[in-house]
Amino acid sequence: MDEFTMDAFRLDGQVVVITGGTGLYGSRFAEALAAAGATVVLTSRDGAAADAAAARLSGPGRRVVGARLDQGDEESITAFAGQLRRDHGRVDVLINNAVQRAGGGLFDTSADDWDATSAVNSRGLFLLTRELAAIMVEQRSGSIVNIGSIYGLVGPDQTLYPGTGVAPYAFYSYDKGGMVGFTRYLAGELGPYGIRANCLCPGGYNPTGEEGDFARAYAQRTPLRRMAAGHDASGALVFLASPASAYVTGAIIPVDGGWTAR
Repeated sequence: MDEFTMDAFRLDGQVVVITGGTGLYGSRFAEALAAAGATVVLTSRDGAAADAAAARLSGPGRRVVGARLDQGDEESITAFAGQLRRDHGRVDVLINNAVQRAGGGLFDTSADDWDATSAVNSRGLFLLTRELAAIMVEQRSGSIVNIGSIYGLVGPDQTLYPGTGVAPYAFYSYDKGGMVGFTRYLAGELGPYGIRANCLCPGGYNPTGEEGDFARAYAQRTPLRRMAAGHDASGALVFLASPASAYVTGAIIPVDGGWTAR
């Protein structure tokens, strides 16, 4: 009889790519994946920032390497995939975490803003996933974790924003909602090759814990009465990346303090 151990959550010997690895969630995710034993390839449009983040997160038993990747540029994506093959020879996990922001609400977003976000969050997401999934198909194994949002599942609560200095982006619900559908598509097409695809949907993140008007309003709307902080989403990410979730694919998992439960 198979015996379950916590080793199922380990990523030893696996190569994990995380896009947008210098951001708030990205750096936390990279740290957690490295702690689980992965070789983490942390990407950013700013190669120097990626290298600096990788150096900061590396340490005894933790290997993080930086790489430049402009997800809005097809040539950059192709070059990155080729370099990944040469440097590592494989890719076991892709974390699609990068996001391009532009514009604001519906009437504060121009066509150029919309095109700028779509170039990265839609077209770039597709191109990068296609390139790295091709490597996974050759291996006949892999895990793709798309980092969505609660706003890909439900619309923003517009009553929270007036007077707080914070506003939801129009593009965000469109791109994150599309990511949910794309995840389910990938699960169906890539499953026969042993490749899993899942979507993690975090709620609002407050890394500093500062109690501004928006943070207080958001907390009152959330059953756990707080915004996400620290590594609140990291455990779910490691689960989806690791063999512990070997029979999980096509799943859309909110990590939101209960926001979408009500």
